[in-house]
Amino acid sequence: MMIDGTLFGETGAVCMSALFAGMMVAMACSRSTVDKGDPQTSLNYPPTKRFPQVDNYHGVEVADPYRWLEELDAEPTRQWVDAQNLLAKPFLETIPARERIHARLTELWNHERSGVPWRRAGHTFYFRNDGLADQDVLWVVEEEGAEPRVLLDPNRFSDDGTVALAGVSTSPDARFLAYATSDGGSDWRDWHLREVASGRETGDLLTHIKFTSISWQHDASGFYYSSYPTDPAGNADGSQPVRVFRHRLGAPQSEDEEIFAQPEYPGRNPYADVSEDGRWLVITIAEGSLENAVWLRDLSQPDGGIRPFFDDWDARYDFLANDGSTLYFRTTNDAPRGRVIAVDAGRREKQGWREVIPETTEVLENASAVGGRFFAHYLSDATSRVEVWLPSGRRERELELPGVGSAAGFGGPWHDSATFFSFESFIRPAQIYRHEVASAESSLFFQPQIPVDFDAFETRQVFVTSKDGTRVPLFLTHRKGIELDGSNPTLLYGYGGFDISLTPTYSTSRMVWMEMGGVFAVANLRGGGEYGEEWHLAGARLNKQNVFDDFIAAAEWLIESGVTSSAKLAIEGGSNGGLLVGAAMTQRPELFGAALPAVGVLDMLRYHLPSANARNWSDDYGLSEIKEDFEVQISYSPLHNLEDGRCYPPTLITTGDHDDRVVPWHSYKFAAELQRAQGCEQPVLLRVETRAGHGAGKPTWMIIENLTDRYAFTALALGLPESQLRP
Repeated sequence: MMIDGTLFGETGAVCMSALFAGMMVAMACSRSTVDKGDPQTSLNYPPTKRFPQVDNYHGVEVADPYRWLEELDAEPTRQWVDAQNLLAKPFLETIPARERIHARLTELWNHERSGVPWRRAGHTFYFRNDGLADQDVLWVVEEEGAEPRVLLDPNRFSDDGTVALAGVSTSPDARFLAYATSDGGSDWRDWHLREVASGRETGDLLTHIKFTSISWQHDASGFYYSSYPTDPAGNADGSQPVRVFRHRLGAPQSEDEEIFAQPEYPGRNPYADVSEDGRWLVITIAEGSLENAVWLRDLSQPDGGIRPFFDDWDARYDFLANDGSTLYFRTTNDAPRGRVIAVDAGRREKQGWREVIPETTEVLENASAVGGRFFAHYLSDATSRVEVWLPSGRRERELELPGVGSAAGFGGPWHDSATFFSFESFIRPAQIYRHEVASAESSLFFQPQIPVDFDAFETRQVFVTSKDGTRVPLFLTHRKGIELDGSNPTLLYGYGGFDISLTPTYSTSRMVWMEMGGVFAVANLRGGGEYGEEWHLAGARLNKQNVFDDFIAAAEWLIESGVTSSAKLAIEGGSNGGLLVGAAMTQRPELFGAALPAVGVLDMLRYHLPSANARNWSDDYGLSEIKEDFEVQISYSPLHNLEDGRCYPPTLITTGDHDDRVVPWHSYKFAAELQRAQGCEQPVLLRVETRAGHGAGKPTWMIIENLTDRYAFTALALGLPESQLRP
């Protein structure tokens, strides 16, 4: 295959060089080797055809010359992706630091780790990985004091680890395990069933499923789930809303009973939840992230219908538990930072509600019901705080956490005596604790052993001022004793969307980065959930530019405070965070020394077209069909704001060819236009992972390879000498 006069073969490489932050790194090649050579050789990007496709949005004509790249399975697209990988992979593989980064990532990844256990009918279930296994293994302890045994090993699903375990649900009596598999990173799931005691597969198989959980009937004779309708060819139609079905164990999926659907509302998706006592079927209807509806069926009445319970679409209502006819919900109704209410099933009017946990100045991130109590998880400036409340509305205590960081878990049956939770920080790997609810005592269940001197690092939180004066939190983690002379290579990460909060979490790759002498920074941007609904909405839809302003303000603070300089500052984000990086680098390219947009939403005018689920992102993004939304979208859409001849920072764009959440053509089109528009020698590379999706379910080897490329590229772009790669 001939591309721009450079020959590509099965074992070939491409002649290339790049100017990184004032440091010239040259690579010349023969057909089978790549070594240092002529520093004047420039990158030969694969040619990308441009077609005169023009769309009219409210009287504004917008060119879309790369529309053909949206045909993901077309041969021209496949050839173009292959050519991009053939350009990127030899470049990345010959970066001098790559081998040492890969070795250290592998070393630090190779430790035993555990997930948060959950309990059902005296059984304890948990995931564990011995270190470098591609997928975590599910274990079960059948009674207190018994030896754990393997219940399900996903590493047996495929030879290369790309068929992953994507969800599990244990029946209330712990007799059955329902589990979902994902092939090649797809969001589409196949659900299977096996007996816990024997490990025997029952033969039950459910398909056409994604974004749903399994909720068991109380007697474990079946379960409820949501599934997409099929087209005439028998394929799942993801452009249609899901419907709720009931599956009877041992029966084929074709005999499953449809329980609930709202085809007259194509944007609404219903999901079912059975209360722990088996009495109530709670159907939550989702459309976007701001409000939802709840419908209810009394399962103790065989002929009882499903009726509206909360149907005003005025807030979020998350079902927690019930005590007979009293149902408990976490809600944002009259409480944008969240509260917990008790509502009688026969009296849903607001005047009959009883407040159990009132709203506070902190965000009630989530709540769970276990051991006859509610565990309320609050965010205090993006760090965890947990309180324990009684159903009567009395605050019992604050749970003592091991430090400042992030807690998660606190699940289990309403009448169980114990629960489990995890705790971690930027410099503290996740530890698992067992908590006795009545005595309030916590004991260490699992602690990972990692060969890192964590005492050599520190985390601090500062607050930066955004363009409009808003106070934005910023976490900084690095080796102790760094000098604020502007020389520290710094990686700035952000997300800023969908009410998602970024709290302190441990990352092997970030630890390797800090061992190399780097600073890791996390900005808590508007659009997230760190300060509740108001904070979220301040960075959504018509206010989306606030997110980018916050991120740019964080970058400017890092430079002005002497932590780093523009040449030493890289930005990273994935999915909505990929949009963040794309917008920041197109608005302020001179501010950054490298950019790493991953699986990003980069074409804001057409993001909603692949499926009904993507259209539901409109609460945060708006729709180009609406004039006022379009006018905002076109002002920041990364694809549409690249300028010919402008110098953009070294950029490594990454995606997966099986990503069916943020479809990879976002990254394809952005890479094609950025390569064409680039006005200087800084490289623009597109790395496409095959047999991979949006990120979930990737095997360990693929994760390490991907991270190695990203951090090697960043080290090179920021001029980090190999001598700083501390073992």
